[in-house]
Amino acid sequence: MLRDKVFQMFITGTGKNLDYELANGLGGVIFFTRDIDSESQFTELINNIKSVAKYPPFLSIDQEGGRVERTENLHPRFKSPKDAFESGEEFLTTQTGVMLDELLKYGINMNFAPCLDVNSNPDNPIIGERAFSDSPEDVIKGFDIVQRVYKEKKIIPVVKHFPGHGDADKDSHKELPQINLGLPEFEKTHIYPFKHAIEKGVEAVMVAHLYCTCFDDEVIPTSLSKNCIDYLRKTLGFNGVVISDDMFMKGVAKYGMTQACVMGIKAGINLFIYRDASDETLNVIEDIARLAETDDEIRNCVEASYSKISDLKKKYLIG
Repeated sequence: MLRDKVFQMFITGTGKNLDYELANGLGGVIFFTRDIDSESQFTELINNIKSVAKYPPFLSIDQEGGRVERTENLHPRFKSPKDAFESGEEFLTTQTGVMLDELLKYGINMNFAPCLDVNSNPDNPIIGERAFSDSPEDVIKGFDIVQRVYKEKKIIPVVKHFPGHGDADKDSHKELPQINLGLPEFEKTHIYPFKHAIEKGVEAVMVAHLYCTCFDDEVIPTSLSKNCIDYLRKTLGFNGVVISDDMFMKGVAKYGMTQACVMGIKAGINLFIYRDASDETLNVIEDIARLAETDDEIRNCVEASYSKISDLKKKYLIG
């Protein structure tokens, strides 16, 4: 049972080990453009996943609109969050509804969106039009609009990229960005939309791979930082599921696969994303399962994470 609980803490992409992972209790699957060629093919893929899974899985995707959109092989792209927000509340509401209806058609129950990043740095290579705005107040307005649609459609929104990727000048897929803002300034601009979302009852938050000097003197990604995740929990009062950004990204690569995961678990991450069901990914999960048998701290973290994951699944996936 402990091993099952460890597997529940992972969302992986497709790949050679996916069926094995699902049969052993995998928490969920994340889909990319590579997985979606046609409506019939994608439906068949999801039906197969459901039939193999030991427990109901999170079926997840990054469907933001614009350049981060995974169903791009099926139809023209939606407007980006920035363009949709600037087109007005009615347009943003309608587009969000159309996007979520498409996901519901396939059984997707979790979307890694919306971005609550404030696009404050014009040299940011990764956020840009993925943010509603360069104004925290407008990002909050955008969140309020789309959250109503998520509630109506009963899909889990995962707000990202806490504590805010908007001031970065590097891409965390390729390296670890450093943000040197003091905490008061960070709170005023970048954390502010997340604080609002938590007050409005958001249930899942993705933590970015950033080095923020306001949280740690040592160079450590926020996704592996106990100080950052404690701030999210204790200062902002977030009681839901804390999710890592993709653990294959270069922002966490220097620690090694298993060690980075151990650090994330001890910092307070509940659910980890790995983009492939590769041997590397499976080895990490199996390593953590073995460590949980003998390491009391890891086992306690696994139990706490499993409780939060189960609560979220009971609300959205079961019954």
